[in-house]
Amino acid sequence: MPHDLTSAPQTDPLNIYRYRDSLYAVDLITAALSIDFFTWLAANPSSLSGICEHFGFKERPVDVMLTLFTANGWVKNDAGVFHATDTAKEHLRAGSVWDLRPYYASLHDRPIARDYLEVLKTDKPAGWSGDKVSFDWHKAMEQEDFARKFTAAMDCRGLYLSQAFAKKLDLTGRSCLLDIGAGSGIYACSIAAQHTHLKAIAFDQAPVDRIAAKLIEERGCADRVSVATGNMFDGLPVGCDVHLYSNVLHDWGVAEVRKLLAVSHAAMKPGDLLIIHDAFINAEKSGPLHVAEYSCLLMHSTQGKCYSIGEYAALLDEAGFTPGDYHDTAVARGFMTAIRR
Repeated sequence: MPHDLTSAPQTDPLNIYRYRDSLYAVDLITAALSIDFFTWLAANPSSLSGICEHFGFKERPVDVMLTLFTANGWVKNDAGVFHATDTAKEHLRAGSVWDLRPYYASLHDRPIARDYLEVLKTDKPAGWSGDKVSFDWHKAMEQEDFARKFTAAMDCRGLYLSQAFAKKLDLTGRSCLLDIGAGSGIYACSIAAQHTHLKAIAFDQAPVDRIAAKLIEERGCADRVSVATGNMFDGLPVGCDVHLYSNVLHDWGVAEVRKLLAVSHAAMKPGDLLIIHDAFINAEKSGPLHVAEYSCLLMHSTQGKCYSIGEYAALLDEAGFTPGDYHDTAVARGFMTAIRR
């Protein structure tokens, strides 16, 4: 029998998710310590652009790094000027009796830590899982074997996250949901299971479309969840009054996010609903820590990061949507809604 997609586990898997989500954060910390970042910042409070200029770094990776350090209480942002906190000055700065930098010194040659120094300088994603000879993951997703493995990983993650998300959605009066960059289709299936008046389309490129179709059939959802194939940057199917980006926009830079929101706007009618389901940094960019840690992994291996609520609201407004409120779901994830103007 197919699994009941309206069910929930009896136990809380938060820490199991968090170990994976936070896996690369220690390597970003190690990379920063290898260049004595906190010793410099303690003597030179600076803006983001000033930090980039001094170290020869790029804005996106430095933004992720500063968000991680702010969430840990090692950096504070005072009107756009970043300062080392007392904790950083006492434990992460040269000359302090409590200096812990040597404790991390043996980690400086870890491959991911070395990757970060290059990502900070170039803003180019490193190889997936630190594999220098691999394609970047966007290209790798065009290969059957990698696409199957990656889709399976996102599917098992999404089984829990999607039902928690689906239960919090108000889709009254909506008829068709387009799940953009749908992967396995788990979000489309869970939403259709929870909102039985709704039909859904899982939209993705080949070969992911074939993988999704098989999984949707196995879940017993094919009567209400169909599959459409295409490149989301080239245009989207029309006729859906709900567009969903679940764990998609965080893989892309600002220019690509703008493009995707514009593509959605072109395929929607006034009053249609757009939903972003993701891991969100708060408006102050001070956390939550779990999301700041997860953003490190995205910054390393993709063109994106975890965006803040404020960043998404500004991008949505610019694209012709009226942003709504943010809502928590599960495992430091949540969603924002917006109405197409």
